[in-house]
Amino acid sequence: MQSPSPPPSRANARRWWPLLAIGAIAAALAAAFAWTAGWLGGASRLTASAMTNAIEAGGPPHPGFRRAHAKGVCVTGVFRSSGQAAALSSARVFRQAETPVLGRMSIGGGDPHGADAQARVRSMALLLRTDDGQQWRTAMNSFPFFVVATPEGFHAQTLAARPDPATGKPDPARMAAFVERYPEARRFQAWAKSALWSNSWGNTQYNGVNAFRFIAEDGSEHAVRWSMRPHLPFAPLSPEQRKQADADFLAEDLAQRLAQGPLQWDLVLTLAEPGDPVNDPSQPWPENRRQVVAGTLSLTAAQPQATGACRDINYDPLILPTGIRGSDDPILAARSAVYSQSFNRREREIGRGQAPEASGKGGAR
Repeated sequence: MQSPSPPPSRANARRWWPLLAIGAIAAALAAAFAWTAGWLGGASRLTASAMTNAIEAGGPPHPGFRRAHAKGVCVTGVFRSSGQAAALSSARVFRQAETPVLGRMSIGGGDPHGADAQARVRSMALLLRTDDGQQWRTAMNSFPFFVVATPEGFHAQTLAARPDPATGKPDPARMAAFVERYPEARRFQAWAKSALWSNSWGNTQYNGVNAFRFIAEDGSEHAVRWSMRPHLPFAPLSPEQRKQADADFLAEDLAQRLAQGPLQWDLVLTLAEPGDPVNDPSQPWPENRRQVVAGTLSLTAAQPQATGACRDINYDPLILPTGIRGSDDPILAARSAVYSQSFNRREREIGRGQAPEASGKGGAR
C-alpha cells in the first residue's frame, strides 16, 4: 500500500518539536484517553460525544476506521500465568495455566495510512478470555505516564492541538497556554523530547498508565499498574531509519520476527504504597515499588486488520474479570466511555458500507 505524505500540520508539528510534541502525540492517541460521564455541569457539560467530536475535528475523516490508533494489525497468542499474582487477585487468568489472547498492535494517530516511522507511540491492546468465559481487556502504550491528570486537561489539550484553518498547523501560542494552565504536561513533554523511539513492536515495553484494584480471595485489595516488558532487547529507531523506513515497516518487521518464533513479554505488576498517586495517571510511581511477574505473553501470529478477528473488538479497559476492578482515576472512566462512542460510530459507518479498506491497516482500540 502506498502511504500518502504527512499533511502539512503534521510536518509542522515535527518542526516545532518539542513545543508541539504534546499536542501532536495527544491528537494521535486521542480516543485512548478522554473524559466520560460525571463531569462538568450545566450547559458546558463535557460528554463522551463532545469529546469524540473534538477528536474527530483534529484531522480529516476516515469512515469505518477507529478514531485513534487507526493503523494496526491483529495478533494472536497465549498468556501463561506464573502463579505469582494469585495471592493478589482472584482472577481466573492468574490461576489458569494458559489463556488464549486476541490482540492488536498499533501506532498512534488517526490516519490509517500513516507512515510507521513518523509515529512516536507504539501500542498493544489485548483481550484474554479464560475458560469460565470471563474477559480481561487492556490497552497499553509505550509512554510511561499520561500527559495530564484530568479529562478536562485532555480536552483542553485536544483543542489546543487542533490545526488553525488559516495555517493548517497548530498554534504554538495556544500550546504554550495549555502547558501553562496544565503544568503537569511538562513531564510528558520532557519524555517526548528525550525518549528514544523503538524500531519494532516486538522490543517495546507497553504500559497501562492507569491504576486498577486487585481483589484477593480473602477480600484484601491492592492498587496496581501493569506493564508488558519485552524479552527482546530494546533497539532505537535511528534518524536515518525515520527518513528511509518503509511506510509499513513495523508490520513487516513483526511478520519477519513471528516467522522465526513467538514474541514474548512478561506481565509485570507494580504495587502502590500508601501515598502514591493512584488516581493520577500523569504521575509515575517511585521506581522502588514492589513488582510481581504475573506471567508471560507469547504472540505467535499476526493477521491483517481488515480481515483479522480483532477488527471489531472494542478494547475497553473497564471490561474486567472478577478479581480486578477499575480505580477512581477519572481518565480511566473516560477511556471506557469514548471507546464506546468511537466504536458505535464506526459500526454505523461500516453498516452504511464504509468498511475499512482491504489493506488491513484499519481499526482502532
